[in-house]
Amino acid sequence: MNPYVTGQTIQMLREKRRMTQKQLADLLYISDKTVSKWETGKGLPDIMLLEPLAKALHVSVPELFSGNRTGNMLKTRFYVCPVCGNVISAAGEGAFHCCGILLPPLEPEEPDTAHDIIVTPMDGEYYVRMAHPMTKRHFISFFAAVTAERVTLVKLYPEQEPETRLPAKGRGWLYAYCNQHGLFRLPLRREQR
Repeated sequence: MNPYVTGQTIQMLREKRRMTQKQLADLLYISDKTVSKWETGKGLPDIMLLEPLAKALHVSVPELFSGNRTGNMLKTRFYVCPVCGNVISAAGEGAFHCCGILLPPLEPEEPDTAHDIIVTPMDGEYYVRMAHPMTKRHFISFFAAVTAERVTLVKLYPEQEPETRLPAKGRGWLYAYCNQHGLFRLPLRREQR
């Protein structure tokens, strides 16, 4: 993610809307030369203009920073606080803090033999389970089913079994997070083993 809005992003979003620099400038009550400076990297929009700029370009402020539309839930990223275990999911990458720590996005891996995820279709749902220890120091923290339209996250605790039911609503990804070994992911399809 860029630390601030780039001229390239502004130009790309403006052109997507088939808007001239002058038309964008008029919406923001600034000169077209100012928009030109942003787009050529000779200046940056004032922070007070970010919300009106995003509105004029028909995107959210986070989309303005990233240059990406974040409506597709398949771009969901997960963040877990190592201190309190708080789980944050976001439709795209962001900057999230918990317990005074900047949380990095979790990078999913394919399940290994110790983290095999077993998925069984059952009555319009997926029955998801793992043969994994559930102790206070080593446990599965959550399962999540992510499709283009939704994220369903089920938080687990050490005193529970590592199993749940998740809605079978289209293709996407199934995630399981082990507090010791990280995030695991496998594709969700209608026919699972």
